[in-house]
Amino acid sequence: MGTYQDAVRTLNTLQTNASYLEQVKRQRGDPQKQLEAMELFLARSGLQVEDLDRLNIIHVTGTKGKGSTCAFTECILRNYGLKTGFFSSPHLVQVRERIRINGQPIRPELFTKHFWRLYRRLEETKDGSCVSMPAYFRFLTLMAFHVFLQEKVDLAVVEVGIGGAYDCTNIIRKPVVCGVSSLGIDHTSLLGDTVEKIAWQKGGIFKPGVPAFTVLQPEGPLAVLRERAQQISCPLYLCPPLEALEEGGPTLTLGLEGEHQRSNAALALQLAHCWLQQQGHQDLGELKMSRPSVPCQLPLAPVFQPTSHMRHGLQDTEWPGRTQVLQHGPLTWYLDGAHTTSSMQACVRWFRQVLQCNQRPPSGPEVRVLLFNSTGDRDSSALLKLLQPCQFDYAVFCPNLTEVSSTGNADQQNFTVTLDQMLIRCLDHQRHWSHLDKEQDGPDLWGPPQPSRPAPLLLAPHPPHPCIASSLVFSCVSHALQWISQGRDPVFQPPHPPKSLLSHPTATSGASVLQEAAAIHVLVTGSLHLVGSVLKLLEPSLSQ
Repeated sequence: MGTYQDAVRTLNTLQTNASYLEQVKRQRGDPQKQLEAMELFLARSGLQVEDLDRLNIIHVTGTKGKGSTCAFTECILRNYGLKTGFFSSPHLVQVRERIRINGQPIRPELFTKHFWRLYRRLEETKDGSCVSMPAYFRFLTLMAFHVFLQEKVDLAVVEVGIGGAYDCTNIIRKPVVCGVSSLGIDHTSLLGDTVEKIAWQKGGIFKPGVPAFTVLQPEGPLAVLRERAQQISCPLYLCPPLEALEEGGPTLTLGLEGEHQRSNAALALQLAHCWLQQQGHQDLGELKMSRPSVPCQLPLAPVFQPTSHMRHGLQDTEWPGRTQVLQHGPLTWYLDGAHTTSSMQACVRWFRQVLQCNQRPPSGPEVRVLLFNSTGDRDSSALLKLLQPCQFDYAVFCPNLTEVSSTGNADQQNFTVTLDQMLIRCLDHQRHWSHLDKEQDGPDLWGPPQPSRPAPLLLAPHPPHPCIASSLVFSCVSHALQWISQGRDPVFQPPHPPKSLLSHPTATSGASVLQEAAAIHVLVTGSLHLVGSVLKLLEPSLSQ
């Protein structure tokens, strides 16, 4: 058996490359075949769909907040003393984060053991009529099911990958309860270009007779969810707002920052409450007689007094890379993997709010820096436009690679796109930003005066274009962090910064501003993979 890194490198050979994606798009006429293929992989791995019923699954989908909802739900139920499994995606630093037992990523040796056991089993059962190996996400989904059954968890919280109806997690036939977090536009090439089409896909996880819960959605997608539930004979309920559950009791403290997390917490409370009820637990919280008046096309979920286990679960929840703040000396890093327009709006609200709440009398100039990347078919210009009100002094763009070469670290490898393609995309982001920068005039009404703006650092050696202000492109995250931190971050201390990085003439004026600033506020957003690469460098313990 090889090492953990050997297992991850082999796993990476199953990553979906661009040609495979094109093939999937061509074959999408019958996506049901994708689910049948997944069931076949499950059978070849030694399990039947019925075996998954033993996992007492909570199945959660949505466009934004589904990961946070799952994290809240898992932590609440762990506070009841239950042994929890949790499958999520993507990972931030190490792939084993996707498969958790009792909130912790499985140990490298456990990951390695289960990986090779499953890989060999699939190798042994291949024949000429079938593909020998499932793609990356499918493999990890199968592996999670095997780990949870072997570890005898009391329940498994399973986050949908993309969509719902045809997502490979949807081979689950009898979950205990289902949840749909906030809906919006994402993965349009796979799911459709309207929120209604996306709602249809998400509602595909509903099962006959299995209770499902959703948060307040716009009328169109909510109507689609309701119709989907009726067709499938699934009882669907609307979560009352968190205020209704807090009435007459203490205000709930959430471990995750941001106003939008209250909606995710309200959904998590209903999922946990329903799961406990279905499993015959007694400590459910006292039902309240008052019902909030929420104009809606759905029956309201119960309003109850959250128990102490529930309150502690919400308070103890940690979910790295989502509204996360790291204080490193004069640098404050604000990490949020927002990558849709609705989640970016929530991210901007959170960032502005947390800056205002933490304002101290400035002991010197403060600088705001944006570190951004966006991947896939997402509209980066729309995301960047939403970030404009934050009044950044510098915008920095780079690929999601920790280092220019990721060969030493298999967890960060990505075979789906080349470095050249990544850099061209970063230059596109820079072009969009400079265009918005030119459009924007008028004073910053809520922040300190801006320092003088430097010219950009371009990858190409030719002179910078005069209209591109305050934006820089770097070839990897490490180089971007070196420029932003200027050696002032006590945790991130790279051994030898490349001379070209710090002596490049167009970066010099910005470097002196950053060196003299009393405080540097850095928002890292646009991609969870970018946030993961940044966390790897800023929190070395996550790589242990």
